[in-house]
Amino acid sequence: MAERSDLDILADLGVDPIEKKTIGTNPREARIIAGFEDIQKFVEEHGRPPQHGTDRDIFERLYAVRLDRLRDQAACHALLAEMDTQGLLSSAQDEHAGQADASELDDEDLLASLGVSSAKGSGLTDLKHVRSHAERRAALEDIASRQPCQDFEQFEPLFEAVKNDISDGARQTLKFERKSEIEPGRFFIVDGMTAYVAHAGDFFTNESGNRDSRLRVIFDNGTESNLLARSLQKALTQDPSGRRITDPDAGPLFNNAVEGGGAETGTIYVLRSLSEHPTVAANREVIHKIGVTGGQVERRFANAEKEATFLMADVEVVAKFELIDINRVALENLLHRFFAPGRLDITIQDRFGTPVHPREWFIVPLDAVHEAVRLLQEKALHLYEYRPKQGMIMRRP
Repeated sequence: MAERSDLDILADLGVDPIEKKTIGTNPREARIIAGFEDIQKFVEEHGRPPQHGTDRDIFERLYAVRLDRLRDQAACHALLAEMDTQGLLSSAQDEHAGQADASELDDEDLLASLGVSSAKGSGLTDLKHVRSHAERRAALEDIASRQPCQDFEQFEPLFEAVKNDISDGARQTLKFERKSEIEPGRFFIVDGMTAYVAHAGDFFTNESGNRDSRLRVIFDNGTESNLLARSLQKALTQDPSGRRITDPDAGPLFNNAVEGGGAETGTIYVLRSLSEHPTVAANREVIHKIGVTGGQVERRFANAEKEATFLMADVEVVAKFELIDINRVALENLLHRFFAPGRLDITIQDRFGTPVHPREWFIVPLDAVHEAVRLLQEKALHLYEYRPKQGMIMRRP
């Protein structure tokens, strides 16, 4: 019996073999196809077509202009129709779409339309001052190396408050500009996540002679990473959507105060621990917990000796400040950010033996807390900073 061919087998199955259409028969068509494939890869990675805008990555802007021109040419529609599984060519055209002939769809012309010049004789991937997608992704490798945050419950309210502040207009998201913006208590948006710098280690000089430090960065998805400050800087700089989240001005927190009396909304409390932990015992007079509660202060720590957040020990109240018509959560976050440089780095085992890192304890003299509250009332706290080495609040340079 003669051996049956693949065509015979397909015929038995009722399948008609379709000869694949050969496209890109000349260099111009091959170039158009390659450019369209780049756009398709972008859509696969980002889940949307490329968009125009000076705040967009140069590659995205380039793809957006290229797509406009492809949509504008019937010849390109015919050439790319079978490839266009994402329906990109049938989408609504941009009102500023170019009118260039398909034969002019070269990277030099597209870049020129964006006001960008490439090195003479070089291809797109050799553009000066433009990083490739691979390079940008490499800058996010440290961001991607995360592990679950074991004490995320301590940080979750911060992320929720930041989200509300952005919605209310108390905070803004701005383009990241300076490495000096990376410090404990600051929030950023990187790789699509909100990141909080919870702690910064001592500064050191790296192999390149640059100043750097190791950070503990918490992400809003419940993970954390021990990043170098320069790694976070690089990721924020090279991520097209990387942003810094501004601090809220201290003043607006008091704008709703009712003169002559109003509804009492809470209390700022300052506690001192009676713990015999060596670090606490040796610095008891300057280690304080700063918090804000809407209930009775004493109820807040009724079982302090059973809670790691209170260092598994009794506490005493050393100061209280009543609040009138003030956002308690926002105020507490503001105070914690302000005193973040003096945050106590301590590990306590809870009653189940699990290590816990309390975040509301600070190495700060009591008179500095009083000074901070006074500056809050004067709407001037944002003009000052806390310097833990001096144990003092000083005006920003």
